[in-house]
Amino acid sequence: MRPDLTPFLKLYAWWRGGQLARLDPEAAQRRTLLALVETARDTQFGREHDFAAIRDVRDFQARVPLRRYDAIWERYLKPHYPVVENVIWPGRIPTFALSSGTTSGTTKYLPLTEDMRRSNIKASLDVMVHHIAARPGTRFFGGKSFMLGGSTALTQEAEGVVSGDLSGIATKTMPRWAAPYAFPTGDLALMSNWEEKVETLARLSLDEDIRVLTGTPSWVLILLERVRALRAGRGEAAGPLYPHLDLFIHGGVNFEPYRPRFLSLFKGQDIDMREVYPASEGFIASADRGYGEGLRLNLDHGLFFEFVPVEELDSEAPTRHWAATIEPGVNYAVILSTCAGLFGYVLGDTVRFIETRPPRLLITGRTSYMLSAFGEHLIGEEIEHAVAEAAGEAGVDVTDFTVGALYPGDDRPRGQHLFIVELAEAASGDLPAKMAAAIDRTLSLRNDDYRAHRSDGFGMDPPRVLLVPPGTFRDWMKARGKLGGQNKVARILNDAAVWQTLQDFARARLDDGGREDDAL
Repeated sequence: MRPDLTPFLKLYAWWRGGQLARLDPEAAQRRTLLALVETARDTQFGREHDFAAIRDVRDFQARVPLRRYDAIWERYLKPHYPVVENVIWPGRIPTFALSSGTTSGTTKYLPLTEDMRRSNIKASLDVMVHHIAARPGTRFFGGKSFMLGGSTALTQEAEGVVSGDLSGIATKTMPRWAAPYAFPTGDLALMSNWEEKVETLARLSLDEDIRVLTGTPSWVLILLERVRALRAGRGEAAGPLYPHLDLFIHGGVNFEPYRPRFLSLFKGQDIDMREVYPASEGFIASADRGYGEGLRLNLDHGLFFEFVPVEELDSEAPTRHWAATIEPGVNYAVILSTCAGLFGYVLGDTVRFIETRPPRLLITGRTSYMLSAFGEHLIGEEIEHAVAEAAGEAGVDVTDFTVGALYPGDDRPRGQHLFIVELAEAASGDLPAKMAAAIDRTLSLRNDDYRAHRSDGFGMDPPRVLLVPPGTFRDWMKARGKLGGQNKVARILNDAAVWQTLQDFARARLDDGGREDDAL
């Protein structure tokens, strides 16, 4: 029988909570940066950027330029991969986390060192610290923690070097003391077929004492709907899905569209729904307060943060703010320097601070426009390519288009994408369905995350296409006072209100020659 470790975690939470309360953001981040520089001073990167001469933040910013992934990959990782040794961090990089959504291809190979693994564990414990502070009576370590993540199967790239899904790596490399409290484990954790995995885990979890649930909201919703159906089949429809569930940890996508469904599924239970901001490059922040009150930046976890006003990111001399100089209300691009050897790394996310002591932020989007309503991580280039391929196959000319998400609801068990497309000539026949199939196929080929979510039509339903008659987007922009000048039709609409107005406007034009997929 497993002992309940909650009392020990509460002792740690008491100590760590006091430490966090006393933490000075500026001093903590300065110490972090100088420790990173000292550790990496004799690597190739450290020598090239004269780390030995760095004494403060200003020295670092003068010597280390901002770089996106592609530049770091081409200059420092690709020439040595998979054996990257003493290049960006001392010793051999033992693990690479795979992440999709780059402009250079379907996959990024992001370094994951032992120092970074410890950083991620510390950040995970901080989530528990925040939870205990909010719910002092919690007994979350009296049962199992259910992490709905990727497969723990790792690929051997070279001797002492493996690669794999970040959530799978986290599960596989969790501390030994935590393993008995984890679900799933063993062969279950290795499963890569999502439909089979969710079905199996939903069934087996019914008889587990689940206290903590972690995962991307879109995937967790599918799991919980299946759990509800299984409970009903056992005559337990009136009861909670997991009777002792205490904490739901979520991140990766905007939670707002999903929150009402989770509140409904958790009705009658006092469950702490706590947001986190993890990235494959590092665990950035987590909620230490209530919903919508911002995420607290992880200041002493081996990550040094810089923040560049979004409009300056591609300028010759962008202003590089850090904990000492950030201001509330500014939309910043996030820059990381990490204990995995990434320095001056442009993460690709944008944030806005609502407080600065300590820094608490809201995630505002991406530096390049992106569609990731369900964790699919599609970037604009991939979407534009897919629409162009579909138009080419159909032999039609696209004059404008926008794509947005249709979220799960009472009449739609899974989410999907809707492409509103204007052609040079009126549509005919079954063209919408053909274009939707071509878009789906192209995106699946170009993006690993999209392909995983579309696997067997399980995580997301197929995309739909609504073809509107010529002039529709022009008239819509005119109606919004956005015609002409520098105004452009957004390729991706993440603003729910604007997206709904476009859908309503487009469907009103169907009688004028538009076509909509009959299944929509």
